[in-house]
Amino acid sequence: MRNETEMMDLILGTAQEDDRIRAVWMNGSRVNPNVKRDIMQDFDVVFAVKEIDSFQEDTDWIDRFGERVIMQKPSPSPWQNENHALTYLMQFQDGNRIDLNLVPTNKVSGIMKATESLTEILLDKDGLTPELPPPSDRDYHVPKPSEKEFQATCNEFWWVTPYVAKGLWREEVLYAKGVLEGPLRHALMNMLDWSIAIDYDFKISTGKFSKDLKDLLDEPTWNRLIDTFPKAHLEEIWQALEMMGDLFHDTAVSCAERLGFIYNESEEQHVREYIKRIRNNDM
Repeated sequence: MRNETEMMDLILGTAQEDDRIRAVWMNGSRVNPNVKRDIMQDFDVVFAVKEIDSFQEDTDWIDRFGERVIMQKPSPSPWQNENHALTYLMQFQDGNRIDLNLVPTNKVSGIMKATESLTEILLDKDGLTPELPPPSDRDYHVPKPSEKEFQATCNEFWWVTPYVAKGLWREEVLYAKGVLEGPLRHALMNMLDWSIAIDYDFKISTGKFSKDLKDLLDEPTWNRLIDTFPKAHLEEIWQALEMMGDLFHDTAVSCAERLGFIYNESEEQHVREYIKRIRNNDM
């Protein structure tokens, strides 16, 4: 597998040798000082180019990056989005991956004004790019909820819970599991994210799909969360639904206390009694 130095030499060498490429910057985890480094990290790279359509007319230039397992590339028209960007997503046989965006040089100013905080300028032949602060994950910090947002999340969790119960009563396993892993899971993960972010004054990211919770939650809470992922069997989903409710309750009550909010216990109790009747076929 080519190492990071080899890949960066290839990326920057390509830019330096091609007169059409005027600037290069990198986004994502490889410039995030708070992310553990590993060989599976993508190279999220942007080339600011002139004559952008020439890159799409002849795509042989892509082959220099290596033998590919699979690639996603632009449709025949390069004018797909407001930045007129071309995107080439390339997974290579040696395990490396490059997500390469090409943007026109005349769009750089607007793009850089809206650029994410995880951005590092690597090359600028013409002074196209502004001076940026050091890369950080501040754009991805868990935002502090308002009391309205907190209450809405609690209401959503308990509102959706009977959907799962009804699906299980009808033996609609795919529906029940879809709801459980969709809106119900989303509300639970929001609450868990907030529970962690409170300890960091909301200056922390939990990662994409909250993947960093494994390192941020205490072990008992992490194990409780893992136990809420059931197989597609009716009884396992019923058990997972109950465990999700318990975990959501404990986390939401704790968040409410620390944020100075009020948790609606009666709303939860009414829903729990209702789904118990559904499960016991007592309607």
